[in-house]
Amino acid sequence: MTALAVILLIVGIVLLLFGIFVQAAQFLLWIGIIILVIAIIIGLMRYIRRGA
Repeated sequence: MTALAVILLIVGIVLLLFGIFVQAAQFLLWIGIIILVIAIIIGLMRYIRRGA
């Protein structure tokens, strides 16, 4: 579960950078944001489960 969150976080950051620097591929910005949100949700769920 941790590896999945880390991979999603890295992919999200890379897609955000491509989306910012490449105007022709602006849709990558939105995909990157979505992947980052998913990674954050997974991380929060893991933190909550570990604490409970």
